[in-house]
Amino acid sequence: MTFTFTHSELTLLLPEITLLTMACLILVIDAFLSDEQRDLTFQLTQGTLIGTALLVWFNVPSEPIFAMSGFFIHDAMAAMLKFFTLLVVFWAFLYSRQYLKDRQFFKGEYFVLGLFATLGMMIMISAHNLLTIYLGLELLSLSLYTMVAMHRSSQTASEAAMKYFVLGALASGLLLYGISIIYGVTGSLDLSQLAVAIKNSPVEHHTLLTFGLVFLVIGLAFKLGAVPFHVWVPDVYQGAPTTVTLFISSAPKLAAFAILMRILVEGMSSLQTDWQNMLILLSILSMGTGNLLAIAQTNLKRMLAYSTIAHVGYLLLGVLTVTETGYAASMFYVVVYALMSLGGFGMIILLSRAGFEAENITDFKGLNQRNSWYAFIMMILMLSMAGVPPMLGFWAKLSVLSQVIQTGHVWLAVIAVIFAIIGAFYYLRIIWMMYFEKAEETQPIQAEPLMQIAISANGLVILGLGIAPHILMSLCLTTFGLSSY
Repeated sequence: MTFTFTHSELTLLLPEITLLTMACLILVIDAFLSDEQRDLTFQLTQGTLIGTALLVWFNVPSEPIFAMSGFFIHDAMAAMLKFFTLLVVFWAFLYSRQYLKDRQFFKGEYFVLGLFATLGMMIMISAHNLLTIYLGLELLSLSLYTMVAMHRSSQTASEAAMKYFVLGALASGLLLYGISIIYGVTGSLDLSQLAVAIKNSPVEHHTLLTFGLVFLVIGLAFKLGAVPFHVWVPDVYQGAPTTVTLFISSAPKLAAFAILMRILVEGMSSLQTDWQNMLILLSILSMGTGNLLAIAQTNLKRMLAYSTIAHVGYLLLGVLTVTETGYAASMFYVVVYALMSLGGFGMIILLSRAGFEAENITDFKGLNQRNSWYAFIMMILMLSMAGVPPMLGFWAKLSVLSQVIQTGHVWLAVIAVIFAIIGAFYYLRIIWMMYFEKAEETQPIQAEPLMQIAISANGLVILGLGIAPHILMSLCLTTFGLSSY
């Protein structure tokens, strides 16, 4: 296939081109820097993310625009998700700086891999062809595998990377197998042509299409961490360096939501009854397994891993409604979750220091006695994750549950509420530890000003958006051409 690029198409691809060019340039520059000059790599990386975010922000289209012979799409959803992806990655790198320095792990490769992972996410978000989706997914996955394994002196990190790589390769293979089946039946990989081909396909092809759909959903469920394809999540979250765990738990979920929408909603709308039933099952299993197993955890990173699995279940609720308002609610949920996850793992980084990882729940005992402000920020984060009003997490859960009820799945909403009540226990347990248990750690909390500002802003943004949720809600609604739920 021959690609011809017009000036307008190059302008459309400018954020991705900028990110790729700067990632390669930073890699070369970093090779000539000493350890004392490594801050330059960090500053260039953050500047690249800001510049790319501005390019995205000032180029929000009023209607979908295609480029590269239909392989690339830029629409309101892509612009919204790309902007928040870049914002979350920028925030994640702010948290990472001091943590990496304390462990002699402040390497340029970490930031370059992060940029390439971000590029993979942006490609996934704007992909309009199954091959482009797979390309972006592999770029993201390979970068994440390497980031997990970068801490070579850590046996747990090496083990986590190996598990992640093996299971990730298996999931990618299943996804590719599903793509090959769909292509064999329809003769197309373009999502628009795919939707038409499936709609007009003979009845006898339905079984084969459903078979291919199953493999696609399995691959997507793995990337999201939905049950029963979740086994990698707790081990990788616990074993990886906390900065890498923070990165994996936040921004990639935005890209995973995007390909869920692209493949299922845009490409396979004619099979919506089939994938809707699959998502209902995945949602129930994820909410139940995640919330129930999180209760038994003593390691905070592992607890937040099971919490992620539960949140994925709630995220799927909006998509399975198969309505525009449901999609907007799910987008709202995934953005909120990314912000909450940033803060949760950011607090673990804040309390950690060289030679000590504050990853056990007991490490938060008496935090109010040590520093009441940080205890307050952590309380905001935990209440929001638990879905306690008026925190931002409450509005996220309410938005998807209201859409589930409006589409007639009241029984599913009841199950979701029951599991949400059960899940509130392990979040409230953290708050109890901070305010009502005696501190076991007496050493003062030391953090550089940049880290203090970042974690404070993270908590206050969640609190502020909880008080005025319509600000973020309206952005999500506008993305799908809506004015209200």
